[in-house]
Amino acid sequence: MKMIMLLAAVFLIIIIIEAPKLIINKYWKELIAFLSLLSLAFALTALVIFDVDIPSPLEGIEYLIDDILGLSWDRK
Repeated sequence: MKMIMLLAAVFLIIIIIEAPKLIINKYWKELIAFLSLLSLAFALTALVIFDVDIPSPLEGIEYLIDDILGLSWDRK
């Protein structure tokens, strides 16, 4: 539980430092992108802290290329 609290504190510090600059300059799209990526990073880091097995992104990319797009290549 201590690790998740530390994680939340670190991410809050990042938001407190970075978000006001984006808000003051009215960079709304950048703020949305920043918060989206930060949320994804927080979620993945929390899953690692809780020892959840996270699949490799390469498997999803291979599925996309092979099965959905119908492209293939020689795997060595």
